[in-house]
Amino acid sequence: MHILEQALQKNPIVYVTRDRERALGIPENTPGYYIISNKPGVAKLDTWQLLEQPETIGLMASLPKASIVVFKNTSQIEAVCKKYNWRLLNPPAALSAKVEEKISQVEWLGKLKKYLPPHHIDTLKNIAWDACPAQSKDGAEFILQFNRAHTGLGTTLVQSKEQLQALQEKFPNRPVRVTQYINGPMFTNNNVVTRDTILVGNINYQITGLPPFTDQAFATIGNEWTLPGTLLSARQKKQYGEIATAVGLQLRASGWRGLFGIDAIKDTETGKLFLIEINARQPASTTFESQLQQSYKLKTKSYQLTTFEAHLLALLDADLKDTQLIPVTDGSQIILRVQPTKNFDLRSQILDLESSNFNVIQYDNTTPGSDLIRIQSQHGIMSDHNQFDDIGQEILRTLS
Repeated sequence: MHILEQALQKNPIVYVTRDRERALGIPENTPGYYIISNKPGVAKLDTWQLLEQPETIGLMASLPKASIVVFKNTSQIEAVCKKYNWRLLNPPAALSAKVEEKISQVEWLGKLKKYLPPHHIDTLKNIAWDACPAQSKDGAEFILQFNRAHTGLGTTLVQSKEQLQALQEKFPNRPVRVTQYINGPMFTNNNVVTRDTILVGNINYQITGLPPFTDQAFATIGNEWTLPGTLLSARQKKQYGEIATAVGLQLRASGWRGLFGIDAIKDTETGKLFLIEINARQPASTTFESQLQQSYKLKTKSYQLTTFEAHLLALLDADLKDTQLIPVTDGSQIILRVQPTKNFDLRSQILDLESSNFNVIQYDNTTPGSDLIRIQSQHGIMSDHNQFDDIGQEILRTLS
């Protein structure tokens, strides 16, 4: 019997999530694994609201040994679980916030802040255009980030004194992190903190800011597992692994278990990698990566773990010291995000994409920047940084 099936037989898991896709990193009929989510076409409840539903309460009552897992923990989720005396396996919400938020993150990193680009923290009204130590070495532009951001939102490339003054007039007393602008491709990966080791996951190229998929320059819109093989040297991949391991060890020392992700950027001029972001939660790309790994596992009869399997086992505090994650070197996904200035009618386009063997996941979201459709391919869609290959061009033509 598989190690995860053995663990779930003794300790069932109920995954509660607003979007069902987040829970599909393993087959939904896996014994001992239960999913509670919104029904298609019904108004979406948040995770903490789903926890309060009679169906959830009844299922938990019928599974006295079961534990709750969520996509990302919050104080509201913790309060509901405490109310019903349910065991919540996700790390504390306060720790997640401390690690993810741009201001507290720097303090939490401690010595590891050496991996960040040159930066400083101050109140926005105190930032001077001509005296910013984080300004680019080849110009005045710099990155300004508010404390909380998601998928690139809340991040601004400041390119003029007038642009800075406009932000200062609007948010004068808001704390910000100001960072030197680094030009180059972004990479991300999904890692797992276990009680015994840090499982460093597969590096993927992060597709960012490309129209028509988003109108936000720094919004994450996809993942490409093929391109890192050509864009990163063996030395750079090693450096990436060192950063991910160091962050993972720091997380474990803080009491973390399970998934986390890091984003890093490669300086086009020097080739050096810089840590840009830490996702202290299950990254959104986990499900598709795990599905790619599951396909490999079925073909090869591998006993290695998928990323999602390792996540659940780590949350159950399983012994994973001799474990490796299944490698992924091909595959991609790209997200069309909701944009206020565009009204997409995607019915025919989705049919065309599906007839071309793309997997398309459609969402009911209406909030600007949220997922509208997710397009998945078994192969890469990028030929270079910010450049689509023939498969990517097919997606663009279909959406145009």
